Amino acid sequence: MKPSDILLRGTGITRRWGGLVALNKVSLALGRGNVHAVIGTNGAGKSTLINILSGEIPPSEGSVELLGQDVTQWAQPRRARAGLGRSYQRNTIYPVFTVFENCRLAAQAMHQKPWTFWASAQHCEATTTIAHAVAQRSGLKDLLDRPAGLLSHGQKRQLEIAMCLATQPQVLLLDEPLAGMGAEETERMLAMLQELKTDHAILLVEHDMDAVFRIADQVTVMVNGAVIATDTPANVRTNPQVRIAYLGEH
Repeated sequence: MKPSDILLRGTGITRRWGGLVALNKVSLALGRGNVHAVIGTNGAGKSTLINILSGEIPPSEGSVELLGQDVTQWAQPRRARAGLGRSYQRNTIYPVFTVFENCRLAAQAMHQKPWTFWASAQHCEATTTIAHAVAQRSGLKDLLDRPAGLLSHGQKRQLEIAMCLATQPQVLLLDEPLAGMGAEETERMLAMLQELKTDHAILLVEHDMDAVFRIADQVTVMVNGAVIATDTPANVRTNPQVRIAYLGEH
């Protein structure tokens, strides 16, 4: 990966909670055109890592760079405006609003016009255009008028990513987007991620190992807050240390 391709970099990230070290000198780089998966058992530090990269919590040590700029001290909203989007393990959609309205609301966060507070959002051409575009890209163009609460589980996850895309990020941090999905929904999501990676850098935290090894270009394996391997899926699969620590082999 060329340095110019790296959109998000974490260097020596450490996080302590009192005497507990949740992350210990974790480093990784996300490049445009790549899916970088982070795997590990519960308690490995995956959620803490994604929370630090997104700006929800600060690191105790280490740094985070977004698009070549040090954003370690930036809060989450500022990082979002600078080009970083994330999804969560739990759906964060507005169930009573339609798919289109959810997408448009997300777009409005990046196209705020406080001086036109009296104008209807329906007349904002920019956010309407973005809402249509992200709904189509996420496979929801035929469901624009459906209330989000009536979507299937997989469609709700697609909508969450559509809302993330509406903020026009260059980096996507996706926290277990395949959780609870059936085979058909998983296939749709993987196809969408394959298409999205062409112009995004994607960090994927996921427990579905079959999906990870299919979609990821790089895999980082974490155990007890530390990285024990970062490599291609093929090399991670055959790494003796990974097989012992994560796959339970001897």
